Amino acid sequence: MGAPRHKDCRRVSRIAIIKCGIFATNNLLALSLLLQAGCAISPSRSSAPGVPTGSSSLAAATTRDPAATPVLQRLVDEAEALQPLAQSALTRRFLDATRSLPAVAPRTVYLNEVSREYFSVAERSALPAGVRAKLAEVQLDEYRYYYTKYGSPLAYLRPLELAAANGIVDVAGKHILDFGYGGIGQLRLLASLGAHVTGIDPDSYLDALYSSGRDQGAVPPAGGLLRGHPGTITLAHGYWPKDPKMVERVGQGYDLVLSKNTLKKGYIKPERKIDKRQQIDLGVNDESFLRTIYRTLSPGGLLIIYNLYPKPPEGKGAYNPQADARSPYSRKQYEKAGLQVLAFNTVDHVPARSMGRALKWDRNDKGETITDLDINLYAMFTIVARPNR
Repeated sequence: MGAPRHKDCRRVSRIAIIKCGIFATNNLLALSLLLQAGCAISPSRSSAPGVPTGSSSLAAATTRDPAATPVLQRLVDEAEALQPLAQSALTRRFLDATRSLPAVAPRTVYLNEVSREYFSVAERSALPAGVRAKLAEVQLDEYRYYYTKYGSPLAYLRPLELAAANGIVDVAGKHILDFGYGGIGQLRLLASLGAHVTGIDPDSYLDALYSSGRDQGAVPPAGGLLRGHPGTITLAHGYWPKDPKMVERVGQGYDLVLSKNTLKKGYIKPERKIDKRQQIDLGVNDESFLRTIYRTLSPGGLLIIYNLYPKPPEGKGAYNPQADARSPYSRKQYEKAGLQVLAFNTVDHVPARSMGRALKWDRNDKGETITDLDINLYAMFTIVARPNR
């Protein structure tokens, strides 16, 4: 793998490797997205708590609200930069809700540096003393809480814009499933608008980070943006739909299923043999997975697959699974499962690049341009619906 990577990115889990995109082609986008996502996570027992690396540095943030932490102000600033791109009332409310996000105190998790498995404080306490002694203590601050290893939660702007364009104009009272959610930020924002949101992810890092009871259940409404019953967050950590217990926990009746940067053909069905760490094994065959999607959706419900990807490699024999952002399933497979195809492998390059610029994916902390998104950032989406019958 010839792409530049941060020295600590080799320490993240397989799922983190896939989502951070460290297997990008050898161009500046790989470095830019890594820095924006803040991939490095130091397991050192002596690490200073709450000090992110790369573009996660908040030293340059301008705190206009004295009550806001630098992280929360950063999210508000990003939301303001994205507002001109928000074409729907839904996405404008989604961005406005950043002003109601709560401050979060640093958290301690523990890491097995051999297996790359993370443990919460409670999980560590249940382990044998000999196993506990080998775990590295990791301090995760507010930045990690909202940005985790995968970047700004506001990158959900585009899939939510697509949801709004396809009939989901308000999420209050809606049930939303985020497959491979990667971070709680977008879940909190949607729940603060009245949605009942479930996040699925097998990454033990997320399970350990969001182990507090305050991370699930009812979410206070975003100030002035919602009237009525509060939304909720449910987190389901494990392998879905491979594990029947996960299927039972997740349940059915969702108005919207989102998958951002997870359901890529290059990850699910690579065209050639790749490093196993780059591949996602759903644990079921195509027919079973799509049948589960059908049952999970309510009548009229949508599945939106939204994938960002780097410039595909050029040259005979070149292949980068991260850059193969096509749907893992064919139009015929969706239709055979009873799903209606509304958009299939549709490019979204221009809006994605505008979003990337607003989030400063093309610049470092000094404001210096480090990549040209016009040639290094691409996007593609597929939208299917369970017919309303």
